Amino acid sequence: MNTVSSNIFKNIPEQLPDELFECLFKQDNVQIERIISQGHATPAGQWYDQDWDEWVVLLQGQAVIVYEKDQQSFRLNAGDYLLIPAHTKHRVEWTPTDVHTVWLAVHLR
Repeated sequence: MNTVSSNIFKNIPEQLPDELFECLFKQDNVQIERIISQGHATPAGQWYDQDWDEWVVLLQGQAVIVYEKDQQSFRLNAGDYLLIPAHTKHRVEWTPTDVHTVWLAVHLR
């Protein structure tokens, strides 16, 4: 395996017309990605439904995630994390427009 070193907060574009998803590591049943949001939310009526568990930690910024089944919402601040079990329909309801929200997502396939 090649050793790669970088910084999670480097190379963040000033303008983000769309949410930015970047794969940082992928091997066997694990994928780690950096997600950057700035005022982004999942489009109305759309829900993510994944075949795998996803663990997310908010490194910077804030976000609100909502589960479809019971409309349970999670307000995340920097340092907060959440495990989203496979097939739990969810959406990002809100991220602030004035700061980059930086997520680290671990997909467990």
